[in-house]
Amino acid sequence: MPAPPAAPAPPAVPWRPPASWRRHAAPAPAPSSSTPKTLLLLVPVFLLLLFVLSRAPDLTFSTTTTSSATSPPSRHLPAHLRPFDCYASPQASPVVANLVEGVPHPFFYSLADMGALPDHPHKNIARLLKGKRFRKPDISETIQELLGGEVGRGRPSAGVVVDVGANVGMASFAAAAMGFRVLAFEPVFENLQRICDGVYLNRVQDRLVLYNAAASDRVGNITMHKVIGRLDNSAISAIGAKLAFTSNEEIAVEVTTIPLDEVVLDTERVLMIKVDVQGWEYHVLRGASKLLSRRKGEAPYLIYEEDERLLQASNSSAQEIRAFLTSVGYNHCTRHGNDAHCTKE
Repeated sequence: MPAPPAAPAPPAVPWRPPASWRRHAAPAPAPSSSTPKTLLLLVPVFLLLLFVLSRAPDLTFSTTTTSSATSPPSRHLPAHLRPFDCYASPQASPVVANLVEGVPHPFFYSLADMGALPDHPHKNIARLLKGKRFRKPDISETIQELLGGEVGRGRPSAGVVVDVGANVGMASFAAAAMGFRVLAFEPVFENLQRICDGVYLNRVQDRLVLYNAAASDRVGNITMHKVIGRLDNSAISAIGAKLAFTSNEEIAVEVTTIPLDEVVLDTERVLMIKVDVQGWEYHVLRGASKLLSRRKGEAPYLIYEEDERLLQASNSSAQEIRAFLTSVGYNHCTRHGNDAHCTKE
């Protein structure tokens, strides 16, 4: 007899935790939104963005690393007072540079006057080809001795050195190599390019501010005479430019003039002013009347070229310069070769 069919299985009942466990279990957290916190974080970011956009016309972006420690930001200056931008200048070519020998703080400098290569190279290029260093320029040794001694006492934070008629930077780099800040003035473009070479080679872009201008006693323009093959002899006076090199070609160019009093801040301490401008020294010094009138202890040590022939070619004289310096308190001047060194003793 067949077995009766099995009874169907009862339906499965899902497992539930005991009532006692449910009673003590923590309630599920209510869903919440992070929107209020996100908004609180976005509000200050939004306000900061509005501030930046409102100031956008005043912002400038540059790839240069020129320091503003010795000069106000160029966007606030008129065109004639803006520093020369080496990084925006065409690169000089060829670049011939070497290390200066015989100074406590060696530095590189690049030659502007190279003669007619390869037939008549500059004497320092001939030395370079023989594996020798540049001969020590006298002004470089003088600058470093003074800044390491009574003038600067070797303290770069003490103040600024002003180099007027910088040429290729023999005085500027001598000071910058010691860590001093420098304001340099040079109107001859070829020399500016060589100074820019020196800025790169000596890595002093944060210490040297360069002006493409001739320092003088008024803001404006003036004709300058470049001596081809001897750019270091270029001068405002055509006669002065040709005194030593009568056979060299001379080219007249227009350059900007700036008084030092227009550039140097009243709050800036100036340790030294060096002026070598082929007879234009009187006008440079008159343009620095306010700076030179600072009281004893704050007035800069002054070095200027005192060549009577060059001064007379520019309608001035050593006597006229000495009288002016006496009027602003410089009562002690001594001669060192063609240069005069003046202080307020």
